[in-house]
Amino acid sequence: MIRIEDYIPIVGEATVEELGLLAERLRGKTILNINSTAVGGGVAEILARMIPLLDQLGVKAEWDVIKGDEKFFVTTKKFHNGLHGVPVDIAAEEYDHFLEVNRYNAEQFRFGDIVFVHDPQPVALIEKRSTLGKNWLWRCHIDFSRPDPEIWNFLKQFIVRYDSAVFSAPAFSQKLPIPQVLIAPSIDPLSDKNKELDEKTIDEVFSRFGIDRSRPVVTQISRFDYLKDPLGVIQAYKLAKANVDMQLVLAGGGATDDPEGPLIMEQVKAEAEKDQDIFALFLPPASDIEINALQRGSTVILQKSLKEGFGLTVSEALWKAKPTIAGAVGGIPLQIAHKYSGILTHSIEGTAQWIKQLISAPEYARRLGLNGKEHVRNNFLMTRHIKDYLLLFLSLFHDGDVVSL
Repeated sequence: MIRIEDYIPIVGEATVEELGLLAERLRGKTILNINSTAVGGGVAEILARMIPLLDQLGVKAEWDVIKGDEKFFVTTKKFHNGLHGVPVDIAAEEYDHFLEVNRYNAEQFRFGDIVFVHDPQPVALIEKRSTLGKNWLWRCHIDFSRPDPEIWNFLKQFIVRYDSAVFSAPAFSQKLPIPQVLIAPSIDPLSDKNKELDEKTIDEVFSRFGIDRSRPVVTQISRFDYLKDPLGVIQAYKLAKANVDMQLVLAGGGATDDPEGPLIMEQVKAEAEKDQDIFALFLPPASDIEINALQRGSTVILQKSLKEGFGLTVSEALWKAKPTIAGAVGGIPLQIAHKYSGILTHSIEGTAQWIKQLISAPEYARRLGLNGKEHVRNNFLMTRHIKDYLLLFLSLFHDGDVVSL
């Protein structure tokens, strides 16, 4: 089990001591986190790593998951796509069913002193506030910059009843009558997905999947979601491969609250079968070592998202000091300074051009990777994230508005 003290060699003793001092002020308070899935996606991953660390610091943090049927998650997937600006059609009965599921779940939870609700799926739990009181926070992990007006107006009636709304990037904030807080998500440098690996482990993983490490490898790690544009990645690969030798790895899994994943995976597999140098790998949830090894053994990392919440797979890649090309969407521009800590791309053709350049200029690619790792160390590690949350929690027990952290 990772101890909070284990982060000292990475972030310094003063940083860890500060977390202990902040946590001391929250003793006796209980924080209940609620999201839509315990497996798959960045939210579940962050909570799984953060809850034990908060516990070590003396903060009683708990985590529960809203439970729903297939109809509920089909509807919330439409919410997700519509909030990213994709046209969707949601019937009145789907909105009604969404509320029914939230109200049923509200009767099952044991709420804490602070109720920390993550993303749209459980947002209507706030209706319980009228009988419970408590302190309520709503955390948005997705891109809200251009939401579908109908979906936004539906969700807004619940969001405005929270004490504060937390967003991952400035562009995601909306006009609201409640305080808004900017807190970027983070990666855990000591998790199996991000810790140092020896070359033997990396070689074993590549050998198991039949990938040749003696040739350039370009990799995208992400859920099989059309907003991650895996088919566009394949097109970019084909354009680049006309000029440079390379292999392409598309690796990832799904999330229990995403019913579209299997369909996208089948489309990717169908394309991969046409080229022996394309590897479409569907990885189960306990594949962190494999993901780590694939990133560390790759020549170039991609995250060609069309829309994105924050895109922590970018920070994961940069932490391995890998040259990274990513879509200039969502929170990705906060992680990559173009041509300094990585490459921001806007098209399939541009992605292909940068793949060719980074494979052909290894020294430039190496410098990009090193700069990217330091940027992540300074801004996107778990210890900074915990500090921001502790300050946010403390603000609820003091007079005055919540301030940006």
